[in-house]
Amino acid sequence: MNLIAVIILSALLIDTLLDFISSRLNLKSMSVKLPEEFSDVYDGKSYAESQLYTGIRTRFGWLVSGTDLFLLLLFWFAGGFNWLDQWARSFDLGVIWTGLMFIGVLVVAKTILFMPFTIYSTFVIEERFGFNKTTIQTFITDRLKGALLSIVIGAPLLAAVIAFFEYGGQWAWAYAWLAVTLFSLMMQYVAPTWIMPIFNKFEPLGEGELREAIEAYAKKVDFPLQGIYVMDGSKRSSKSNAFFTGFGKNKRIALFDTLIEKHTTDELVAVLAHEIGHSKEKHIVKNMGISILHTGVVFALLSVFLQVPALFDAFYMEQMSVYAGLLFFGLLYSPVETVLGIGMQILSRKHEYEADRFAAKTTGKPEEMINVLKKLSKDNLSNLTPHPFYVFLNYSHPPALSRIHSIRKEFQESSAHH
Repeated sequence: MNLIAVIILSALLIDTLLDFISSRLNLKSMSVKLPEEFSDVYDGKSYAESQLYTGIRTRFGWLVSGTDLFLLLLFWFAGGFNWLDQWARSFDLGVIWTGLMFIGVLVVAKTILFMPFTIYSTFVIEERFGFNKTTIQTFITDRLKGALLSIVIGAPLLAAVIAFFEYGGQWAWAYAWLAVTLFSLMMQYVAPTWIMPIFNKFEPLGEGELREAIEAYAKKVDFPLQGIYVMDGSKRSSKSNAFFTGFGKNKRIALFDTLIEKHTTDELVAVLAHEIGHSKEKHIVKNMGISILHTGVVFALLSVFLQVPALFDAFYMEQMSVYAGLLFFGLLYSPVETVLGIGMQILSRKHEYEADRFAAKTTGKPEEMINVLKKLSKDNLSNLTPHPFYVFLNYSHPPALSRIHSIRKEFQESSAHH
């Protein structure tokens, strides 16, 4: 084993260990006593159910990540990457098609190997807790549609990246960066109209009290909406959500039918206000800017490591190639990605607090936002007392209790000033 192999192996083991330690702490931090704040929405049975769900999900996660690590190490140290590379090269199809075949076989193999876990998660765990609404037919068609999209959209993008690094010379990384950035921006426009409707139905929200309240609020905060849609989230799960789709003037709000079913008009306006808060506070633009910059740095570093024989020696490869280098560099870069990921989680949690504040302030009804957080916690069986270290590593949103305390503190302070 060379130095790069040692670094990658160490990173994989440390990452797995950190995940195990943090999730163990998370399980131990679950309080027997229901937090007072949630006593109006939870009873003893539903609280116990949420803790049971967290425990089962955590242990299942250990099994999946442990299997993933074991199979990766087995394939790596058995010389699997070199064997697959030699097999793909034997067809003599040229570097791009060989690369697509090499990565495609790995993706398909991993999908098939982990399909039992996906099936168990959906039809056993989620079913047990009353979340699963997915039929066998929907499950199968979702996978087929996803595979088709990967072939139609993912494969050409991967082929372009391989081509740029193979033939683009010293500025290959910049060409690839530009191509991926333009693709990402294009997808912001294309996804709401062409891709998301492949999986879900989006129907315009009908006339009535809710639509009037949403339009009145959007007008009040000077936020143009192209459309308000109801998505059939209940087709797959009883869990609730809402999100923005589109970009620029093509903004749309999508509300899960399960969300509308479980919340009052004022609560739904609070949800919308929170989402608009992300846009008004420029969170979406900031995140996109960081993502674009990050992609550029990754491609610049990749262009350097593609020339380093030791990276390929670490995986027992007989020949160097762009496509294998993409994969191996991804593993080498994973420690940096983990640290950056934690940084992005911290920023994301900050953004959530800011969006909550915006919603409470502009609606003038902070209790409605608090009610939403409580109800969503109960409906989704969220862990009410996660361990701070687990939150630090994994949470893109602050725990519900922290968000509620923040809203109360903010509103009490602003009321005191007035």
